[in-house]
Amino acid sequence: MEYEKYVKHVSGNKKGDIILFALSTCGWCRMTKNFLNQLGVDYKYVDVDLLEGKARDEADKEVSRWNPSESFPTIVINKKCIVGFQEDELKRLLK
Repeated sequence: MEYEKYVKHVSGNKKGDIILFALSTCGWCRMTKNFLNQLGVDYKYVDVDLLEGKARDEADKEVSRWNPSESFPTIVINKKCIVGFQEDELKRLLK
């Protein structure tokens, strides 16, 4: 997919496949990134609002597939979706 060229990787302890769909201007998205960093987990993220054209369309479609309300942050952890900054749910899924 086109948007995957813009996905950034943060190294850490591998807890499965984690991708964060975020907005560069979203405080909750920043809190989610910071929390994942504090946990020291390996994850990928993309700031959807910084994408253009086909990459943006594909990323929007992927977010919608996991989260029909298309709100941010949308975090997919091992094929389970968390919408919003939910610290307890993130901890539970990343044990």
